[in-house]
Amino acid sequence: MQPLPFPTPNLSAAAELDASNAGVVVLAVQPSGESSDDVTTVTCEIPSSLSDAIQSVIKNACDSGELTGKPGEITLFATGDSQTPWVLLAGVGTADQQSRGKAYELGASVVRRLIDKPRNQISFVVGQAIESDNHDAVVAGAVSACEGQHLYHSAPAVSVPENIAFVGFSENAVTRGGTLGRSINHTRRLVNEPPSIMNPSGFAQYAEKLASECGLSCEVWDEKRLEAENCRAILAVGRASTSPPRLVMLRHDGGGDEAPLVIVGKGVTFDSGGLSLKPSEGMVDMKCDMAGAATVVGVMHALAELKVPRNVIGLCGLAENMVSGDSYKLGDVIETRSGKTIEILNTDAEGRVVLADTLDVAVQHNPEAIVDLATLTGACMVALGTDVAGLMTNSESVCDAVEKAANAECEPVWELPMFALYDEKVKSKVADIKNVGEGRWGGAITAAKFLENFVAEVPWVHIDIAGPAFMDSPKPHRDAGATGVMVRSLVRWVENAS
Repeated sequence: MQPLPFPTPNLSAAAELDASNAGVVVLAVQPSGESSDDVTTVTCEIPSSLSDAIQSVIKNACDSGELTGKPGEITLFATGDSQTPWVLLAGVGTADQQSRGKAYELGASVVRRLIDKPRNQISFVVGQAIESDNHDAVVAGAVSACEGQHLYHSAPAVSVPENIAFVGFSENAVTRGGTLGRSINHTRRLVNEPPSIMNPSGFAQYAEKLASECGLSCEVWDEKRLEAENCRAILAVGRASTSPPRLVMLRHDGGGDEAPLVIVGKGVTFDSGGLSLKPSEGMVDMKCDMAGAATVVGVMHALAELKVPRNVIGLCGLAENMVSGDSYKLGDVIETRSGKTIEILNTDAEGRVVLADTLDVAVQHNPEAIVDLATLTGACMVALGTDVAGLMTNSESVCDAVEKAANAECEPVWELPMFALYDEKVKSKVADIKNVGEGRWGGAITAAKFLENFVAEVPWVHIDIAGPAFMDSPKPHRDAGATGVMVRSLVRWVENAS
C-alpha cells in the first residue's frame, strides 16, 4: 500500500502575466473605501495582457456590489475565453487587515479551492496588493494546500496543480516560500501517515532519507545504542511494542564555532495509554502524538534548504506506547539518562518520560538554548483551546524571542506561569520526581515542571502544541488532520538568532 506521492508543483516567478498560458488567473480584490446607494465597491488590479472582454467581466464583478474584498472571500467564475477560461477573485482586505498569517491563508485558500480538478496552471497576480515581505508566505500557503490527510483514498481527492506562477514576486520569495511550504508538508505527512507505517523505525527512515536529500547529517540510535547511552526512560515507554524505540539526531552546521540551538520533539508514534489504557474515542487520533518530533523534522529541513547561517541540532525521541506483559507499570521507578529517578503513576503520561532522556541528550551538546515541542497535555487545551500553543520557560529572554517569532508568523502562543510552587507538585516520595502532578489542576504547567528537571541550567522553552497540531475539522486554508504548526515560527526564531 502506497500513499499519494509527495506534492511537488512547479513554482515560478514572473514579471508579467502570460495570458496565453495563464490557466486560472488569481486576482486580489480590496475594499475601495467608497460606497454609494448602499452598494459596496472594491478595487482590483487587472492585468492589461488580459483581453478586453475578460477585463470587462472582472470590472463588472467588482462594480456589482456582490464582493466585499474581505480576507477569505473567494469568487471563481468562467470567462468564456479559451485562453484564460477561469478567473478567481480573492479578497485580501485593507492594508491594516493584512499580515503574514493572512498572506499564508490567501495562498492556501486559493489552491484548496482549485485542487478539486486537474489544473495545468494557476497564476497568482496578487503581488501589488500584498506587501513584498509577505510574498513568501503566499507561496508557502499555496504549496501547503497541496497536501492533505487523504493519503490512501483509492480515488485521489486532490489534484495537485502542475504549475503555479507568481506574477510580481521575486525569485527569492518563491524559492523561500516553496521551501517553507514543503517543510510544513513533510511535518504533516509524518503525522498523517497511519501509525502502523509511521512507527519509530518508519519515522527514522523517513528522516534519514529527507536528511540525505537536503544536506542534513543524521544519526539514528537503535534500541542497542539507547541501552548503551542509558536512555532507560525511552526504552521503558517503548518496550511493550514490537516496534522498538529510536532517537533521531539531525544536525545543520550552518554557523561557525558558536554553541548550537537544539530543537527537541516528542515522538510517541502511537499512544494507547499503556496500562493506563485510553478509551477508543481518546485513542483514535493518537497517531498525532509524534507531532512535536515531526515539527523538528520540518524545521530542520527548512533550515538546511534555506542555508540558514546557524548551528542547529534537531532531536526526536521516538517510542510507541503499547500494552503487553512487558509494559512499564504504575509504581515503577525509572532511572533516566541524567541519573534522576522517576516514579510512574500514570503510563499515559509517557511523552514527558520520553522527553526526559531526549532533553538530557540535548544538554550534552552544550547548547545556547533548547526549545522542545510536544503534544503533551489535554490540560493545555482546556486552558487555551485548540488554536493556541502554550509556552513555559526558565528563560524569559528566549521565550520572548520565540513568542516574537510566533507573533510575526501569526501562530498564536501564550505563556503560562512557572512559579516555584509548582515544583512541589511533581516531587515523589519514592523517587526524585513523579510523572504526574497532583490531580487535574495545572496539568500543563506541572508537565513542564517535570521537563525542567532535565534541562540543567540551559535556557529552555517548552511548547505544548496539543491543541493546534491536529484538527478534527477542515478550514478553507487547510485540511483536517495535521497542521504543521510552529514550523514557520521556529524557522524565524533561528533566523532571528543568526
